[in-house]
Amino acid sequence: MSSHASPLDADRLRSTLLAPVGPWASLDLVEQTGSTNADLLAAAAAGAPDRSALAAEHQVAGRGRLTRTWESPAGSGITVSVLWRPTRVPADRLGWLPMLGGLALLDTVREFCPAPAGLKWPNDLLLGPDQRKAAGVLAEMTAVTGGGPGVVLGIGLNVGARRARLPEGATSLAEEGATDVDRTDLLIALLTRLADREARWRESGGDAEATGLHADYRAACISLGMQVRVELPGGESLVGMAEDIDSHGRLLLLGPDGARRPVAAGDVVHLRPASG
Repeated sequence: MSSHASPLDADRLRSTLLAPVGPWASLDLVEQTGSTNADLLAAAAAGAPDRSALAAEHQVAGRGRLTRTWESPAGSGITVSVLWRPTRVPADRLGWLPMLGGLALLDTVREFCPAPAGLKWPNDLLLGPDQRKAAGVLAEMTAVTGGGPGVVLGIGLNVGARRARLPEGATSLAEEGATDVDRTDLLIALLTRLADREARWRESGGDAEATGLHADYRAACISLGMQVRVELPGGESLVGMAEDIDSHGRLLLLGPDGARRPVAAGDVVHLRPASG
């Protein structure tokens, strides 16, 4: 698959995904933008409805976690953001949304690509025998104005780009054996899974246990059992064994001193499998 694949089919996306046929209230597709997350956050502040989605063929200022950027050649991947306003879910359960997004992404990639895949905590998708990064997920809280609080979840997935055109350490579905992937089919599958998982989670009041979200995430997270370094937002870093995921989605890190520490946000670097 070349990096210049057929453009996304806006008509097919809308006819399949928009209400009343599909689960999404709004779905827009643009040729180019700075950041779909930034655009949807602005739309949310202006009153965009719950279950809005925005996709772009190319974003030139994509954002990642911890102020990083997300880069992908034009027309070679999936760049999409969605807006959810789960008003009846307690605020302390909203941290599950990016992990829910990672699971929907993982399930979709497994449908289209034969390579082994898993999630690095909290939600980077690693693909292939070398566990290279193929996708990332970024969740950002919206402003309280314009229809109440919400969460914008952005996903960037490398589909057809060759490794020479990707950042160091990255890969794509094409590089890991997925040929002739129709990006429209892939985006429909992803948005369908996202909507389904989020709806079940929301209906339960954000209960990750009752919906199986916690168990599914633990099974998908390849960080567990690894010696890791966690780079925290403030610049501090921690080293230890990634032991488990708690009921709030936090990583439980077992330190060299035997103390366990819950980590709510950070960037994980896999060092080696845990001994023993």
